[in-house]
Amino acid sequence: MSEMEKNNNTEVEPEEKVSRNFIEQIIDKDLAEGVYDTVHTRFPPEPNGYLHIGHAKSILLNYGLAQQYGGKFNMRFDDTNPTKEKVEFVESIKADIQWLGADWEDRLFFASNYFGDMYEAAVKLIKKGKAYVSDLSAEEIREYRGSLTEPGKEDPSVNRSVEENLKLFEEMKDGKYADGEKVLRARIDMTSPNINMRDPVIYRVAHMTHHNTGDKWCIYPMYDFAHPIEDAIEGITHSICTLEFEDHRPLYDWVVRELEYPHPPKQIEFAKLYLTNVVTGKRYIKKLVEEGIVDGWDDPRLVSIAALRRRGFTPESIKKFVELCGISKSNSSVDYAMLEYCIREDLKVKKPRMMAVLNPVKLVIDNYPEGQTEMLEVPNNLENPELGSRQVPFGREVYIEREDFMEVPPKKYFRMFPGNEVRLMNAYFVKCTGCVKDEEGNVTEIHCTYDPASKGGNSPDGRKVKGTIHWVAADQAVKAEVRLYENIIDEEKGVYNEDGSLNLNPNSLTVLKECYLEPAFAGAKAYDSFQFVRQGFFCVDAKDSAPDALVFNRIVSLKSSYTLPK
Repeated sequence: MSEMEKNNNTEVEPEEKVSRNFIEQIIDKDLAEGVYDTVHTRFPPEPNGYLHIGHAKSILLNYGLAQQYGGKFNMRFDDTNPTKEKVEFVESIKADIQWLGADWEDRLFFASNYFGDMYEAAVKLIKKGKAYVSDLSAEEIREYRGSLTEPGKEDPSVNRSVEENLKLFEEMKDGKYADGEKVLRARIDMTSPNINMRDPVIYRVAHMTHHNTGDKWCIYPMYDFAHPIEDAIEGITHSICTLEFEDHRPLYDWVVRELEYPHPPKQIEFAKLYLTNVVTGKRYIKKLVEEGIVDGWDDPRLVSIAALRRRGFTPESIKKFVELCGISKSNSSVDYAMLEYCIREDLKVKKPRMMAVLNPVKLVIDNYPEGQTEMLEVPNNLENPELGSRQVPFGREVYIEREDFMEVPPKKYFRMFPGNEVRLMNAYFVKCTGCVKDEEGNVTEIHCTYDPASKGGNSPDGRKVKGTIHWVAADQAVKAEVRLYENIIDEEKGVYNEDGSLNLNPNSLTVLKECYLEPAFAGAKAYDSFQFVRQGFFCVDAKDSAPDALVFNRIVSLKSSYTLPK
């Protein structure tokens, strides 16, 4: 066969088809048809609370699309409602987004920086006959709006002249009217089947001090009016938001069309991320904080991004979680266990496996030389040899877990009990000889003997033991507080009671004050995380821990019955 024939007969491997979500398909089509020549996204939170796990999906989606298409990503605060907004929330949101790795570079914006542009946009609509000042109260506007089955009624002020509307709107700006006395409405269609299009309010009077603009303004734009203007000014191409804004899209398009922006952005909606049995509502979290049930918006029992970070979750685990959830147009709920799966997968080969005794009882090795300490070499992570090893001190007295000893054990209990031999992890075989109790019958000390020939945890004569327990040398142990968390919600009863209050789990936090850790933990800093052998993954608490008084949060236990859906 000639070389040409060989080449002609060579089978070409088909290119692997990459599945594209519906947003990527829209963007691909827009770029191919020349609707846009680049991709420019944004994340636009209102600074009225801390971000939660659902916001992480939106952040990573918007930033990821900008990265994927070689475009730009803006960070913008939609701060059009000064009644609920605080600088504290602005700073927390910035910290969360940076921690997740979404880089806005030099594009940090505030909607309030565009208040002048928005005022001029409203004036333009008035001059076009597309907006008018109304005297109706909020309740009257609701009544005039109609219902899903009945059309709305025209506002009595709808036929005011352009000149009168301009004068009244300027007077609104100049502070001549009280809150709620007048509003500016877009003039669209009071018979529209979409209630959002029935002459929506686009400006209201509010004599409030704004966190960014102070007392410069006493009128503020409504979100549905402000948002498309912000997107258009910043050159956003794809304004990606959640499904509850789908019915608002006609108003979004109306605003950018009537204001005649040359490159109008396109709004695309996707399904929110819902986690089962968690609290994300700002009103509920605010109440939990104010009543002292949690110690702040970053309490590790919550699913705010700050709380997850404090508990010990990593950006990588949250990114993996968002990827597994996927992007769709259908609302659905995800089991919290999937989030736990992602953090376990991220940490299991990254972190050292070290010994910590959370409910200690002293074990005395009677035939071990008094005053002697020896250093044992222990691998840091058997699944990842690159993490190396460390030296762990061993002596005559060690702490073990109280649950690892039973004076009268049940069948198939292979840990420590009188007459039984077990392995002290990475150290020696020891045989229990008995225990000491206090007047109330509580075990205060356990005694045993060791086999010096079994160093490293293996016997030279080949005898086997069924139980292996971890330990910490008593004379060099680091004392610490350890916090164990359960869901703040009572999962068996659901999130809410019949009266709308939260169904709280009274056992959501267990604080263990006297835990003993091996000396390698000394010097652990905020957010440092470790695997405690047999206990789970733990993180140094960033709020309450100190170098001389370490506090650890349990991120997640070691095992779960959860498996990824196929």
